[in-house]
Amino acid sequence: MKEIKILVFKLGNEFYATDIMEVERILGYEEPTALPDSPSFLDGVINYENGVLPIINLVNKFKLKIENSIDKKIIVVKRNVGKFGICVDSVSEVQSILEEEINNPESLSTLISKRYIKGLVKNIII
Repeated sequence: MKEIKILVFKLGNEFYATDIMEVERILGYEEPTALPDSPSFLDGVINYENGVLPIINLVNKFKLKIENSIDKKIIVVKRNVGKFGICVDSVSEVQSILEEEINNPESLSTLISKRYIKGLVKNIII
C-alpha cells in the first residue's frame, strides 16, 4: 500500500487537495498584475524568484460560485510544464492517505473535467 501526502486547501465551503510533492511553497496573497486578453481563469502574474509566476484562479477555471475570502493564499505548484500559483481561500493541513483510499471521481465528471481530478478521498477532491 503506497502512502501519499496531500496538501488540503479550501475553495468556498469545499475542500480540495494536491499532492504535496508538487507544492514548492505557500505564499501570502498578493494581488496579481492582470494581463490583457488572458483567459478568465488567469488572475495575472506576480514577481517570484527573479521572474514572474502566473496565478490560476480555480474558482473561475471550474466556474464555481464562491465569495471572496480575506485569508487567501497562493500555492506555488511545480509541474513538468513549469511553475504556477493557485489562488485558494485558505490552506488547511497536510494529510497522509493511502492510494487505495482514493475513489473514482465519476460523480464529479459533470462538474469538473476529469483531467483535473485524480479522485475523492474523505470528502476531499484531489
